[in-house]
Amino acid sequence: MVPILAAVIAEIAQTARHEMAELLPVALVFGTLAYVTKRKAIIASLRRARGESVTNIVLMLVNALIFVPLIAVPVFAGLLLLPRAAVLTGFWDAMPGTVSVIGAVVLVEFAAYWRHRFEHSPALWRIHATHHADEAMTWLSVRRKHPLGEALALVMDNVPAILLGVPFWAIAVSVIIRGWWGYFIHADVPWTLGVLGKVLISPAAHRLHHIRDETLMGTNYGNMLTVWDKAFGTYCDPAPHLNCETGIAEGTRDAWGELLRPFEPRYWRKADAPPAGELAG
Repeated sequence: MVPILAAVIAEIAQTARHEMAELLPVALVFGTLAYVTKRKAIIASLRRARGESVTNIVLMLVNALIFVPLIAVPVFAGLLLLPRAAVLTGFWDAMPGTVSVIGAVVLVEFAAYWRHRFEHSPALWRIHATHHADEAMTWLSVRRKHPLGEALALVMDNVPAILLGVPFWAIAVSVIIRGWWGYFIHADVPWTLGVLGKVLISPAAHRLHHIRDETLMGTNYGNMLTVWDKAFGTYCDPAPHLNCETGIAEGTRDAWGELLRPFEPRYWRKADAPPAGELAG
């Protein structure tokens, strides 16, 4: 028993080191961005976000070490084994690599858009509320996810692209691209991206999605592209709402409180569930 326990602890430690090592270049890039944009105000900003940043890192590690491997990885592995029509895989194999990556991003964004909208329904808000709880948004806010929400996103976002025969390598590249963009749109910068913001979700557009106003919270569900929000009527111009207040009525919590949040009895009474800003699309 002792050798088995020691092996488990060693594996957990190795996974934790790997996760933190992957976070280092992201921290360097977005830490530099924070310094350049805030200068003297950065100390006050760091102090304000300190508690929530600790919560976000703890949730990130919990997701990476325990829950997602137990829940999402087996399901995702099963999806990879699904038979895929030769005509579909052949179509993508005939496409240039760049086209395959763009196709993967567009398809993953489509699935992620609807998954995200469903998370704002009373049934799933109990899980998704954790992600909206940061009152001092930073690039680390993208890692503030309940394990059930993290597992759901990992599986559901990639289903259409897998079933439609997109090469697995292209899906992997899209995950990396969208992952870095996710850090960017959660950064505390009031950037609309100008003309590019018409096509790409900007930090200002995504901050608007995190606004405490529950009506405006039901907009800008995309992670990277605005196309699906515009197609289904949920896009909102962030320009009038720069630097808006973020968070949720239930308030922010430490990591343990966030892990327990979905299991509170009040969330299981549909009439008492918060509307979470869902709009008719």
